Amino acid sequence: MGFTRYSGPASAFPGKETWKDFETIFNLNKAEMLRTGDSHQDVGRIWNAVVEAAKIGVEERVIFCIIMQESTGNVGVGTTTDPGNKPTGGLMQAEESPAFPGKHNLSQEQISAMVIAGTKHFKANLKQLDNADTATTIYRALRLYNSGSINENNLSDAKGATASYVSDIANRLQGRTN
Repeated sequence: MGFTRYSGPASAFPGKETWKDFETIFNLNKAEMLRTGDSHQDVGRIWNAVVEAAKIGVEERVIFCIIMQESTGNVGVGTTTDPGNKPTGGLMQAEESPAFPGKHNLSQEQISAMVIAGTKHFKANLKQLDNADTATTIYRALRLYNSGSINENNLSDAKGATASYVSDIANRLQGRTN
């Protein structure tokens, strides 16, 4: 099933009642993670890391969908730069995240460190808004996470980042894979 394109304000994106549960989303994406070169152990450790990072105050399914959007769950993903030219790395391509380019069969500690760094960054975006666990706040925080700024009238206004970022994650939250 292909992705539906959403744009406009957060209210134009699908509500949480359309989102699948974490286990369903995770299972739908296992094969894609394994295709990156991840071992079955890496995939299991990603699950553990997401559950651990959720204690920071971000839903497991949101954390995991950011992982899939940023790195396809590839624990050995390389480092890139954000729109501000700062290096971003790890499963969630976050600033100050450890990265292990080209490596697989990582320890739980290494995988958790990547996911916790990205989750802390996303949580800071939530706090910058109203810190509510609502779809509209999450979508707005996703735009901040990807581009560092937000046009409240159009979450596809990427300011040099990925225009479809929020839309793609909305699709992932509904259980779609690309």
